[in-house]
Amino acid sequence: MYHLKRKTLILTALLAVSMLSACGGDKTSSASRMDTLQKIKDSGTIVLGYRDSSVPFSYIANQPEQPVGYAHDLQLKIVDAVKEKLNMPDLKIRYASVTSQNRIPLVLNGSVDIECGSTTNNAERAKQVDFSDAFFEVGTRLMVDKNSGIKGFADLSGKTVVTTAGTTSERLLRAYNEQQRLSMNIISAKEHSEAFLMLQNGRAQAFMMDDVLLAGERAKAAQPDKWVIVGEPMSFERYGCMIRKNDPAFKAVVDGALQKVYQSGQINQIYHTWFEEPIAPKGINLQFPMSEQLKNIFEHPTDQPV
Repeated sequence: MYHLKRKTLILTALLAVSMLSACGGDKTSSASRMDTLQKIKDSGTIVLGYRDSSVPFSYIANQPEQPVGYAHDLQLKIVDAVKEKLNMPDLKIRYASVTSQNRIPLVLNGSVDIECGSTTNNAERAKQVDFSDAFFEVGTRLMVDKNSGIKGFADLSGKTVVTTAGTTSERLLRAYNEQQRLSMNIISAKEHSEAFLMLQNGRAQAFMMDDVLLAGERAKAAQPDKWVIVGEPMSFERYGCMIRKNDPAFKAVVDGALQKVYQSGQINQIYHTWFEEPIAPKGINLQFPMSEQLKNIFEHPTDQPV
């Protein structure tokens, strides 16, 4: 009888463990299936992921932990749509700083509800997260000293090139270096501002990144005219907001908010503010007109990568 009872207890325990595993033992998987709207409603707070130095998309200009930028303005339009959807006009906002390296994990584990910055929508990332409709399209290029003699990627043989860790630019640059056997010394910085500092102080001869982010870093420089953006783009990429996978209700609110901004024409003024007018903190104008590719995205919204 004792052995029968002991066997029964063991079987019961094993069954319980099995049920726990089936119901969400994988915390990351469970978080990726989270009902974000319900999470926001229950907590009374929406958590926005932002970047410290992705000028002019999402960055800190003057007030600590208070991001500004083009992507952030669109993120706030999404917050307004969430307030309306949940009938919560007093919904609180909490900000969470993210980097290129931790932005996906923080979305996956539920620390951040939505990240809108300068994140490229690609097939590899789409295996882990979902993306909103695109809000920007860029080309990956180089920034160099205007007297460097570097005109494009073919001129990088034997050069030290910096890029930002965890970005598609880093992956593309390393693959290009290997394929073309250019013997580049590739170094990775934590943030775009750190990468540009390495270029300015001579630790690197070129900085590879999305062209508009290069323009943003150049705008912050003490001598913007010293730096030029060169080369045919190695790739074209689209930016979108990241959310957890398999959450169609939240994605519908996010995409609906963006499409409303596009269709109403509000996007034109938002774009003009950040790319064609002086911006904080130094009042520099990026002088970056809207491309035909971006106009097409606004006319025909898509959540697909290039």
